[in-house]
Amino acid sequence: MTNIYGSLINGEWHNVGNEIANINPSESSQVLGHLISANSSQIDDAVSSARHAQPLWSAVKLEDKKNILYAIGQELMDRSDEIGKILSSEEGKPFAEGRGEVFRAGEFYQYYAAECLRQIGESAASVRPNIDIEISREPIGVAGLITPWNFPIAIAAWKMGPALAYGNTVVLKPSELTPATAHSLAEVLDKHLPKGVFNMVQGAGDVGAALSASKVDAISFTGSVPTGKKIALAAVKNMARVQCEMGSKNPIVITKNADIDLAVAQSIHGAFGASGQKCTASSRLIVEDSIHDEFVEKFVKAAELKKVGHALAEGTELGPVVSEGQMNKILSYMDLAKSEGGTLLTGGGRAESEHEGYYLAPTIFTDTNNQMRVNKEEVFGPMTCIMRVDSYEEGLSLANDTEYGLSASIITNSVKEAQHYKRNAKFGSVLVNLATAGLDYHVPFGGRNASSYGPREQGEHAKDFYTIMKTSYTNPG
Repeated sequence: MTNIYGSLINGEWHNVGNEIANINPSESSQVLGHLISANSSQIDDAVSSARHAQPLWSAVKLEDKKNILYAIGQELMDRSDEIGKILSSEEGKPFAEGRGEVFRAGEFYQYYAAECLRQIGESAASVRPNIDIEISREPIGVAGLITPWNFPIAIAAWKMGPALAYGNTVVLKPSELTPATAHSLAEVLDKHLPKGVFNMVQGAGDVGAALSASKVDAISFTGSVPTGKKIALAAVKNMARVQCEMGSKNPIVITKNADIDLAVAQSIHGAFGASGQKCTASSRLIVEDSIHDEFVEKFVKAAELKKVGHALAEGTELGPVVSEGQMNKILSYMDLAKSEGGTLLTGGGRAESEHEGYYLAPTIFTDTNNQMRVNKEEVFGPMTCIMRVDSYEEGLSLANDTEYGLSASIITNSVKEAQHYKRNAKFGSVLVNLATAGLDYHVPFGGRNASSYGPREQGEHAKDFYTIMKTSYTNPG
């Protein structure tokens, strides 16, 4: 029986319409199911459903909201093996990563369950005598959430958790490449939430565009820069709030003072974790000349030991990339790096496998510079480029020479260099002796320049996007 992944609107599933095949990237001949694309009237109905439910959800007692979100988080954690297998099957990340992502999504919901009880206002003295001032926050209303395929349940959680905690209702548009994961998440949410509080419309980019142009009060998007710009323009026409997390070109600066073994380990994790398909991937490695050759030799050996394989196979460290289109895009960047003068040290093409899937070998180029397109544009795959520099200062300059500004790392044993880098790296997240990844959910996440637009995600700072402030004045008489 074919799996069908439809839209959920006001507690009802809609499973009839145009179909899009859901391909297993580990076995590209296998169709896992079909998503049913939402039509324009269904998108309108989803927004209307959320609009109708929002005042009722906002009025639910904080303790009850907390218990609901906590239960959602607990169910996701309890079912992390089951849903993680679904996630890995359609996205391609190794099962350990898929299971871990589902568990982490549960932690997001439980964190925001606690945040339900931290909605504390402020008071202020007036410049006028005998006037009391209160500053409070209220829900923004209906939030449209457009989420990507690379972390299909975690990113949905860190958007939806605060949206619900602060009294909003939501319409989720997940990626068309991961509809089964979205379907599983929707089943969990529908089980615990009142009808209409959570709605989901499945489909490709046209569905996201329609949601962006609809009468929602806020749009939160994670994806590419070109798409983010289109979404922002569409949303602003309706005076909706916009929050976009977009591209990146994250550097790791490795100085002569670094522990080289630590630098190799963190660079491997940053460059090839999730097959490089993450916005925090370490795609530019900037290495001081005096340690360059030793680092490169060890880094290449470590990359060549990574096991590429089926997402559900025992011992797989790098699964396939998500789709044929994504694979071909990454292969084109590998060809571009060669044509631009980069020296291929390992990888550079498809990885051998007993399965017919979208497998790519971990790929490393050296002899690159910051003027090459491969060091300017986001590749979003298991490929990284190394640049040689003469000093820490030159490394910092190259790190900042990008239109993006999401995450940057430095590997060094020099406290002076570490402190200087934290102050002067022009990125939303700066890490010392860590890869450009591994961010905690209770602190803000976001970038600068082309990487981000709008308020930060995650932590208590998410309230800046999902609430609107009210100032009230009282004359006691």
